[in-house]
Amino acid sequence: MSLNFKNRKKEEGNLLYKTQKYERAAKKYNKAAECIENGKFEGGDEKQVKALRVSCFLNGAACSLKLKNFLETIVLCSEVLDIEFQNVKALYRRAQSYIEVGDLISAEMDINRALEADPENREVKSLYKAMKLSKAESDRTDAKLYANMFALSKKLKVEGVEEKMTTNIETTDHSKE
Repeated sequence: MSLNFKNRKKEEGNLLYKTQKYERAAKKYNKAAECIENGKFEGGDEKQVKALRVSCFLNGAACSLKLKNFLETIVLCSEVLDIEFQNVKALYRRAQSYIEVGDLISAEMDINRALEADPENREVKSLYKAMKLSKAESDRTDAKLYANMFALSKKLKVEGVEEKMTTNIETTDHSKE
């Protein structure tokens, strides 16, 4: 199979993506990436092959993100980052997915890496603010949860002590009779 064939598959995916047919587009990107992954290509240098792989994985990740398949997005972006450690698009999309699945620590790490690579990227800066808001909300929710747990635990301890005291008093009263 030629590199042109794989490029054609990618372009077919692009057309499907533009018409919001994300599932079908993802299949085209996956097919092209699969062919490249298996080393089935003729012509083209290693640089072109690498660029095509990155492009297919990123585009597949974009489709997965649109389809709210966040775990698949994380996997595809990780594939890109195995090839290009500081790929801002991959870091950005993976961070978005981490936020969606509630892994704010991993999201923050990816956002920081993306900002390291491109400190002026407005989308990444915006995502950073959104992540901080999510983190603050999560912290507030956790604080309420732990406060309620602590209050319940304290209440149960007090009730337990009161019950023991009542039992001890009753036992003491019965022994006097």
